[in-house]
Amino acid sequence: MSLIKSRKRVADHGEVFTPAWMVDAMLDLVKDESERIDSRFLEPACGSGNFIVKVLQRKLAAVEGKFGKSDFEKQHYALLALMCIYGIELLADNITECRENMLEIFTDYLNQQASDDFYRAASYVLSQNLVHGDALTMCASGGEPITFAEWGYLGKGKFQRRDFRFNTLTHSSAFSQEGSLFAHLGKHEIFMPTKTWPPMTVSELAALEG
Repeated sequence: MSLIKSRKRVADHGEVFTPAWMVDAMLDLVKDESERIDSRFLEPACGSGNFIVKVLQRKLAAVEGKFGKSDFEKQHYALLALMCIYGIELLADNITECRENMLEIFTDYLNQQASDDFYRAASYVLSQNLVHGDALTMCASGGEPITFAEWGYLGKGKFQRRDFRFNTLTHSSAFSQEGSLFAHLGKHEIFMPTKTWPPMTVSELAALEG
């Protein structure tokens, strides 16, 4: 794969893609986290997904090792693995390609077709987790603040979603550091979710796909 799409894109946006060997080497530096199903990863300039595709592949390998003998658990924990990966990308063609690449990895693993609930649920999750926007301004392409969905698996086929604004999350991370002057703000109301959704099944998530 070429590391650039065009010289103009490099000049205008500084767009250069990271080779696969370098991605693996960097992820090996956080090997335990990159292979934990529910660890959360954010790539603020995700391009077509070089980093987060590798993260998803590692997480799915962990799913197979732990839940491969149970189709129900394997499917639901695979979706949780996908839910814990986030990205922001400035260029529209890249974010579209990134979503497609992630969906292909996920659905190939579960052998899902476009009409299947897990396929459609995954497509919806990717539409929420992979944002067309600018990580520097923390705004989506339409100008609104970037909001991310925090997903959790409650067990028995139910998922919980809570929405948080990206700019609030970055402040929360700084304020909640131990020893910080603002550590007492770690659970302040400004760091509460903007919306908490009722628990949802895979079929209910699939029904939200546009």
